[in-house]
Amino acid sequence: MAALCRVRHRWKRTNCIQLLTRNLTGTFDYDLVVIGGGSGGLACSKEAAQLGQKVAVLDYVEPSVKGTKWGIGGTCVNVGCIPKKLMHQAALLGTALKDAQKYEQWKPAVQNHVRSLNWGHRVQLQDKEVKYLNVKGSLLDEHTVKGSTRTGKEIMLTAKNIVIATGGRPKYPTHIPGAVEHGITSDDIFWLKESPGKTLVVGASYVALECAGFLTGIGLETTVMVRSIPLRGFDQQMAGLVTDYMEAYGTKFSWRSVPKSVDKLSSGVLQVTWTDEQTGKDQRDTFDSVLWAVGRAPETKTLGLEKVGVKLNKESGKILVAADESTSVPNIYAFGDIGEGRPELTPTAIKAGKLLARRLAGQTNELMNYDNVATTVFTPLEYGCVGLSEEEAESRHGKDSIEVYHAFYKPLEFTVAERDASQCYIKVVCKRGGDQRILGLHFTGPNAGEVTQGFAMGFQCGATLTHLKETVGIHPTCAEELTKVNVSKRSGLDATVTGC
Repeated sequence: MAALCRVRHRWKRTNCIQLLTRNLTGTFDYDLVVIGGGSGGLACSKEAAQLGQKVAVLDYVEPSVKGTKWGIGGTCVNVGCIPKKLMHQAALLGTALKDAQKYEQWKPAVQNHVRSLNWGHRVQLQDKEVKYLNVKGSLLDEHTVKGSTRTGKEIMLTAKNIVIATGGRPKYPTHIPGAVEHGITSDDIFWLKESPGKTLVVGASYVALECAGFLTGIGLETTVMVRSIPLRGFDQQMAGLVTDYMEAYGTKFSWRSVPKSVDKLSSGVLQVTWTDEQTGKDQRDTFDSVLWAVGRAPETKTLGLEKVGVKLNKESGKILVAADESTSVPNIYAFGDIGEGRPELTPTAIKAGKLLARRLAGQTNELMNYDNVATTVFTPLEYGCVGLSEEEAESRHGKDSIEVYHAFYKPLEFTVAERDASQCYIKVVCKRGGDQRILGLHFTGPNAGEVTQGFAMGFQCGATLTHLKETVGIHPTCAEELTKVNVSKRSGLDATVTGC
């Protein structure tokens, strides 16, 4: 008894008597605590609450290096998919010069819509009786989360299960002098109070190209600095078509260039020095803004994961997860961008979060299927794809075991405006022989996301080239051209579509 009193006294001194009480009684404050109020975390928490679980969501946005901050909803809602797609649409409208130059007219509308989504998420959580806490969460053990408010106040929450869904944030190249002091990232670009002006975008990821695309589209002089190849991990023929189109419509590219420093001149402009690896010489130019799009880092550093034994990939910093999203510690789960080997995509996080909530509530054993997830790059000429790239298909099956069908087509939207359509292209990668099962489908053109979404379902059903050809197209659409593709690369025949 004396020993028990001493233990209680010790826990009380550390403000953790609640933990001891929990250990003695076997009860928890919550059935589930989710750290991270992004797309995945919100989906998981709401699904769990709907299944009768007592749930709390902890969401806390650490301001960016430049002090940018936002509300609940995660990267997608606040500094990713939603504002990106809206600015992309504004950029498309920017082909009408009158709209493109009125930057200040549509920017508040984008930001107001994002704020309405923040509010909507909070209302939905309240309606589903999910407790929302604007606090920064970290782990004390496999059942305990510490929450810290902006003022430094701490609260403790216990839960049967804990889910990590904190996503990632853009990286800064800290080894480059002036990069952090004078640069911005995609965390900031959507919330700038003034136009970024002449902009250098460093990187060639989909984030880099999408940002450069809408900046060019709204009438700003924009340059993309590329170290090696564009859209690494995507089909490289398609990536080349995307950047060719961007160059043709005004975005400048500095190929095989590596930035060395960023200096702010007395005039307020930024002088960037870089090395042209093709000549080996240094070059300089001035810009109003430098946007770094050189990758994203998982938000794991402040969670206390190592302390409780959650294993990470030491190279990427992401959490090692099993097929059921479990980590190396029982009762702790992770999914979305934070999970090693998981697609960094909002729809996969949402679906994975819902399935996890159902499994934890004992409603199902269904696991998330991460195969053949479709995606779209929202560049000025959109690029949608699902399945394997041509390079991946060759690597897995051998060049002689695949057949690539392709077509160059002209969207109806381009005809009256007399726009160049030489980069509008379709590629269907198939297994050679037999029923010619489709391994990959790639599409550049207007509304690529809408087109690819529909065909993605076919992948889940084992679509073949025959299935594609037997599908009746909707006329006159760009998607219709996919149902008519019949020229193989191997044949060497002209793949240009000449009429209906």
